[in-house]
Amino acid sequence: MKWLDREGIDEDVVVSSRVRLARNIRDEKFPQRMSLNESQVVTEKILNAMEKSNLPEKYNFKRIEDLSSLERRAYVEEHLISPGLIEVPDKSSFFLREDEAVTIMINEEDHLRMQVLFPGLYLEEGWKLCSEIDDFLEKNIDYAYSEKFGYLTSCPTNVGTGMRISCMVHLPCLVLTGYIDSLISALNQIGLTVRGIYGEGSQILGNLFQISNQTTLGETEEEIVQKLKSVILEVIEKERNLRLRLLETKKIDMEDRVFRALGLLKYSRVITSGETMKLFSDIKMGIEMGIIKDIKLKDIDELMILCQPSSLQRYYGKDMIPEERDVKRAELIREKF
Repeated sequence: MKWLDREGIDEDVVVSSRVRLARNIRDEKFPQRMSLNESQVVTEKILNAMEKSNLPEKYNFKRIEDLSSLERRAYVEEHLISPGLIEVPDKSSFFLREDEAVTIMINEEDHLRMQVLFPGLYLEEGWKLCSEIDDFLEKNIDYAYSEKFGYLTSCPTNVGTGMRISCMVHLPCLVLTGYIDSLISALNQIGLTVRGIYGEGSQILGNLFQISNQTTLGETEEEIVQKLKSVILEVIEKERNLRLRLLETKKIDMEDRVFRALGLLKYSRVITSGETMKLFSDIKMGIEMGIIKDIKLKDIDELMILCQPSSLQRYYGKDMIPEERDVKRAELIREKF
């Protein structure tokens, strides 16, 4: 996972920051209404625009239909493409920058979805890079834009700036102390939404939450970025304060929880992906609280992705039934520890 290689800010709480811009081509149907031929016309227009744009970094182009089902799901698990992109494989494709920090998705819910992904809290930097790529492409693509509403998108909640930004945050102590529900409720009241690790409709796994803006109309991009950043900084402070409090009041209990998780991961012979995520969350918490000092956070973040079903099978180069995956997952974890 190349995108994880960069050093991040506030990585003890914020796993990643993502900025995504949705754009459509004027006078073309939205992807849901397009025929195969119409989708190919849109793809060609974007391919030509990319060729003319002279973006400074190298991008690799991939058609979803050319990838195996295993590869498709692995790209989703690595957060490089959205689950929606692989649903219509004969129409969709994407560009992936060599360092994996940028993905340009074609014919998902909109004609174009530009995504920038950084480890840690890098919302402003992500927005700057995404905006630069957008400016390059806009020189060669006539976007669907309204003076009244802004950028037009297939989903009304994206109309306006077309921007969706999010942070993936690890909040084990907010969950342990029962404060997470009131936090989610408070975030919803100020126009933010909380989702699972793969976005809308996905499960909360390993105490990982995606916090993002809910609407894009009536606010500038800068306002959206600053609003989310200020909230994330508050969430970071709450989580860190609870970690300190638990260390002061329940140190033995916390150490026991962390080292039990470490023991299970080190010696298990069979382990499911769900149990793995729960135990890795405890290990991450142990590192973040200073209980474990000889394991790096990034190594756990990478393993959390690598142990997902499709990524695990791609790592071993073969399809596996669930029972075999559980054995191989335990084997991989023992090797890494």
